[in-house]
Amino acid sequence: MTIHWCGTGLSSGPGLRRLIEAGHKVVVWNRTVEKAREAVGDLTQDIRPYALADLTAALQPGDVAISMLTADHHVPIATACLAKGAHFVSSSYIAPEMKALDQAFRDAGLVSINEVGLDPGIDHLMAHDLVARYRASKAYDAENTLSFVSYCGGIPKIPNPFRYKFSWAPVGVLKALRSPSRSVKNFVELRVARPWDAITSYDAPLPQAESFEVYPNRDSYPFIEEYRFDPAWKVKDFVRGTIRLGGWAEAWAPVFREIETLEGPAGDARLAEMAAEFLKENAYAPGEPDRVVLFVSLKAERDGRVVFHETWAMDAWGDARGSAMARLVSMPVSFAVESVLNHEITAGVHAAPHEPKLLKSWLDQVRGLAQYMDRVQH
Repeated sequence: MTIHWCGTGLSSGPGLRRLIEAGHKVVVWNRTVEKAREAVGDLTQDIRPYALADLTAALQPGDVAISMLTADHHVPIATACLAKGAHFVSSSYIAPEMKALDQAFRDAGLVSINEVGLDPGIDHLMAHDLVARYRASKAYDAENTLSFVSYCGGIPKIPNPFRYKFSWAPVGVLKALRSPSRSVKNFVELRVARPWDAITSYDAPLPQAESFEVYPNRDSYPFIEEYRFDPAWKVKDFVRGTIRLGGWAEAWAPVFREIETLEGPAGDARLAEMAAEFLKENAYAPGEPDRVVLFVSLKAERDGRVVFHETWAMDAWGDARGSAMARLVSMPVSFAVESVLNHEITAGVHAAPHEPKLLKSWLDQVRGLAQYMDRVQH
């Protein structure tokens, strides 16, 4: 069986190299062959220019195709996999168009596993682990009140006045600031039009205390079911969000004010201008370490008293192995590929696994990717 890895961008290297070094048969596809050679040319010469028609022609039954390309490529590649009897893997969120392929993948006995990067990905593993531990604990009671938070972010290891640095085109970060979010706060739905309308502080359970700024991101509601919460549970808070260095909101206040005024094509053009300026002024220097922090917490209360409270805490930074972001996005993708090859994942369209055996295996491997990772009991 052949692994077809599509895309060798900044978040692909470590996982791709791991699969090649492990002896798997890997074909590397990239829109620019030269860039792929720079990434893995020391390990393989089987590098091809990416085109969907060429990939489709190369796919054989039982193969696995990985899309580390932009989101618009995922569903076409997954559809090609269905046509050729191959499996599909992606680190990205499951789009409605991907979810619509679930029955077709099931009927064909094939796997489409997505959301197996950092966020989404490692955060899912941590959430599944905490929910399973809570269900198995003496504290479990259907009448408990539950609070769940999950915050993840890439931040500079060496802080700068802007409180943020860009490792790739910043336009995606800026566009995300224009996106609304939906979460649960104090038992009711919280809708936020812009992130800066809901920034709060977060004291992280790290060995050395540190306070960050956090805000809700995207739509948290679907993950209440995804994380196997019982529909009858009393959910006080449930938020998946983004984490930034302390002082970020103040440093970015002028950015927020301008984004508020941008509309239509002219607004998009101005966003592109801003992105170019930010990349020039706040990019990582060659060899400068990045940093990734992730905190996933589940708390249960009964009669105003905390009866269960655990948090997965992770702090990772760039080192001789390369950037933390690249490790934490691409290595779990490689775990997913091997799990598919080992028939450890059932047919259909899935997010990161919740099965106990896979959870333990993947989380044990993730520990080795971070400088600090622990499950903290409060």
